[in-house]
Amino acid sequence: MAHTNQQRKRIRQDAKRYASNSAGRSRVSTFIKKLEDAIKSGDTAAIASSFKVTMSELAKAAQKGFLNRHAASRKVSRLAARAKIASAK
Repeated sequence: MAHTNQQRKRIRQDAKRYASNSAGRSRVSTFIKKLEDAIKSGDTAAIASSFKVTMSELAKAAQKGFLNRHAASRKVSRLAARAKIASAK
């Protein structure tokens, strides 16, 4: 148990930050799943709209610190490649 006021405050801050970061990462993964479903369906219009929204969410997550910027960039790159292949079919 924390003994000082500073330690107690850090525990409160960490809990708030953890909740916010978890919600942000969950939101990103939801958008990624929607894009993957669109890719599986093969609907070009759905892929395009889903892709645009997902890329925006990944950029926001990287900017806010929910995801590392390199991890977000890697996800964007891999999803873009998959979307391009699916749209070409």
